[in-house]
Amino acid sequence: MDDETLKVYGYINISSYRAKAVKALEDGEKTPSTIAKDSGIKINHISNVLKQLKDCQVAECINEEAHKNRIYRLTEVGEEVAKHVDNLD
Repeated sequence: MDDETLKVYGYINISSYRAKAVKALEDGEKTPSTIAKDSGIKINHISNVLKQLKDCQVAECINEEAHKNRIYRLTEVGEEVAKHVDNLD
């Protein structure tokens, strides 16, 4: 892992919500409600978590123009980080 990815990993790993969301996205594209269900994060926290993941370029929305049922996926950096995120089950 390069230095920049290592910094992102540290940022993700210090928040259980961010780490759980990354792990939930590890197996493919998902809507926020599916991410919430798969990660065990309450739906009212998901939009903030996804914004944080987008801001650090770990996740991206592939249909940003949609107002409902947006779909998120991991970026290349996110995929690399996901391999190393602690298992928080």
